[in-house]
Parts: sequence; structure tokens; C-alpha cells
Amino acid sequence: MKKRSLIRGRLVLASAILVLAAGAVLAAVASGTPAASVTLEYKMPSGQVLRYETKEDQRQIIDMMGQVVETSSSSASKFSVRAKGRQDKNYLLGVTVDEMTINISGMQGDMSPDMAGVLGKGFDMVLSPLGVEVDVTGAKALTYESEDGTRDLSPGFKIFFPDLPGKPVKIGDIWPAKSTIEEQTDSMNIRIDFDSVHTLDGFETVDGMECARIKTKNTGTINGTGSQQGMELQFSGTLTGTDTWFFAVKEGFYVGSKGETGGDITIAAAGMTIPATQTITSEIKLAGK
Repeated sequence: MKKRSLIRGRLVLASAILVLAAGAVLAAVASGTPAASVTLEYKMPSGQVLRYETKEDQRQIIDMMGQVVETSSSSASKFSVRAKGRQDKNYLLGVTVDEMTINISGMQGDMSPDMAGVLGKGFDMVLSPLGVEVDVTGAKALTYESEDGTRDLSPGFKIFFPDLPGKPVKIGDIWPAKSTIEEQTDSMNIRIDFDSVHTLDGFETVDGMECARIKTKNTGTINGTGSQQGMELQFSGTLTGTDTWFFAVKEGFYVGSKGETGGDITIAAAGMTIPATQTITSEIKLAGK
């Protein structure tokens, strides 16, 4: 009887352990948490086409000796990315701009640059498997006229694809990244240096794909020079922001993001120091594949 009781006790204990283990597995499945680390890498097989839509809203407030000047802008675009095969260890991508609009509102009223020169146009870029934009110089040929001179599309594409860790990661793991934007027009030369910290926050199903959900904290510095109405300008400032973005684990491509950024900027001109603040909200989504 004692032996039977001991055996029965062990069976009950084993059953309880199995129930607890099954519950843990079910909880992990329900939360979309894989059991092991994952490797995130861009996979761009030749002929694959990804279509993206972007939108961004900016608001800038300048305090000129108590006189507040506010400027706002909104932009939207649609473009396609076609994989054209390998270039060494990287991917050669053909980008085509399908739609693009920019609207600006300020003291001088509303204006919208003519974007006809970039619509339907394309360029080639090179992307590494870890998301480094190796070459986007082709985008410099896609230009339009803005209120401060001729602009091109290369700055935005230089930082479009998020950087990946280059090693297997699990939930909670972090990896750093650096990026730089340089904006040059007839009247301005601005450089923004970003430091980003990415964290694998979890996993989520997006449009039927299991995606890694990454949360990013960004900090940046702004430096530059310019001129307006014969007056020399110097710019300096800091930026902070957050992004949440998604990467399809199995398919190996960027699915989209949402982000917010705030900035404190100082404009030095004619012996005066003029403070300005800036807020930016942005969204990118994969519209077709």
C-alpha cells in the first residue's frame, strides 16, 4: 500500500508538472513569444517588389523676441522597391517614386513644391543584409524646388531601412545604431547625427506575418549654417524621439513603423540667439508585396 501510494504520488506530481509546462507553452504561444532567439536579416530575392507608403507631419515654433512664428508641414509618398539581385554581399534595389506631396504653411501663406520632377522616376540603391544603406547616391538626381532652394531625395532614403543587430536576439535584448542626415540646399547646410538604441520588445502578427516588434530610443544633435535675406545663420540643437517598428522574421523585410520626435534648436543670427522647438510625427507602412 505504501508503495502504491508513493507511485500514485509521483504520478500526481508528474501530471501537475506536465500541466504547468503545458500552461507555460500555451501562454508563450498566446503571447507570440518564441522559445529561442531569432536572427533578423534582410532577405531580398531577385524580382521581389515591396510597396511602401509614408507620411510625416512637422510643426516648428520660433520665438523671435516675444513674437511667435509657427510653421507646419506635411508630406506623403508612395514608392516601390524592387530587388535586382546581389551586389557582392549586399542587395541591389531599384526604387521608383509613385506619388509624393509636400504642403507647407507659415507666415507667407501656404505652398506646395512642384514634385513633377520626381514622380515616376527611379534610382538604384545598395542595402546590406543588416540594413545599412551602402549607397543611395542615385537619389541625388531626383530633385525638386523648395522655398530654400533645390532639394533631393537622398537624405530620407539614407535612413529609411532600420539597422538589425547582426546576432541572434531574444526579447529584451538591445543593440545600438548610428546614422547621419545631411541636408544641403542653395541657402542651407544642415547635419543631424543620430544615436539609436533598439530593443526587441516582443512579437506580433502583422498582415499574417510573424513580426519582431522593436522599440527604439533616438537622440540626435543638429549643426549647420545658412543664409536668409543676406543674413548669416548658425543652427545647433538636440533631438529626442521614439519609434516602434516591425520586421517580418521569416520573410526578412521591413514592415513599417510609427514615431515621434521633439527638438530644441538655437538659431544664431546678427548677434541674436533665437530659440525654436520642433515636433515630428511619422508613419511608414508596407502597402503591398
